[in-house]
Amino acid sequence: MQAWRVHENGEPGTVMRLEEVDRPVPGDGQVLLRVRAANINFPDALLCRGEYQVRPPLPFTPGVEICGETEDGRRVIANPALPYGGFAEYVVADEATLLDAPDSLDDAEAAALHIGYQTGWFGLHRRAHLQAGETLLVHAAAGGVGSAAVQLGKAAGATVIGVVGGPEKVDVARELGCDLVIDRRSENVIGAVKEATGGRGADVVYDPVGGEAFTQSTKCVAFEGRIIVVGFASGTIPAPALNHALVKNYSILGLHWGLYNAKDPAAVAACHAELTRLAAEGAIKPLISERVPLKDAADAVQRVADGRSTGRVAVVPEGASR
Repeated sequence: MQAWRVHENGEPGTVMRLEEVDRPVPGDGQVLLRVRAANINFPDALLCRGEYQVRPPLPFTPGVEICGETEDGRRVIANPALPYGGFAEYVVADEATLLDAPDSLDDAEAAALHIGYQTGWFGLHRRAHLQAGETLLVHAAAGGVGSAAVQLGKAAGATVIGVVGGPEKVDVARELGCDLVIDRRSENVIGAVKEATGGRGADVVYDPVGGEAFTQSTKCVAFEGRIIVVGFASGTIPAPALNHALVKNYSILGLHWGLYNAKDPAAVAACHAELTRLAAEGAIKPLISERVPLKDAADAVQRVADGRSTGRVAVVPEGASR
């Protein structure tokens, strides 16, 4: 089979190599899956760079989320068992963690429903307890993680303010359902949020960016607001001023979704059932901006790493997608 492999750490476009390799052999409790579509996540770039919290032995294949097919024809969503990641024709995955792919979504959309939407749902509902009528501020609202949070926020009845970088992403965020979109490159984020909320600020802030975005969040979060720290796509991990959180009376909530797989798998399954319901109703639908063939995966991962993509980019092996 064909698979992209990383033999040394570095930028995805440089270190990913398309090779002919043997199909992986499932271990105890694992199954072999044919990849129908693999969604590109920012952690795939971090894996290539050797900067992710999980560091598989070299060489490895990146790709942390797929829509695949079992040998008996079941269409599933899975997190491949590294080092045999999803940018390949076949993967292995733990059988107990497989989730049924929603019939309402095609393969690329189903592949993108998992990590980003699970993270958004747990962040907004389990950690921040977002309520209907509250204001949700989403950084990188046109990106893969942010776009999921925007849709989930609207489905929960919140007013959603999206922050993006560049006019082309403003249109994408509006189409996703943002009530207000702020272009951080040409507008004052803090002033715009305060103006839109009558000076109150945002009740919940969803931050997959870190760096300056986090600093802005602390200056425009409401009384008893909640800032959900999801990731650090900017490359800068902020050092929160806890005296500021005390004086302004807001909460900083960390979210590592992967821990729920180990500590509360039943909650992951329940969340998937809810996401499947919302997808069937049309309340959420992953925005797939590109579907690229397997041969173009390295360039696509690099674009995601560089922040040059919107929504989700899916890798679709030739002849795999329905």
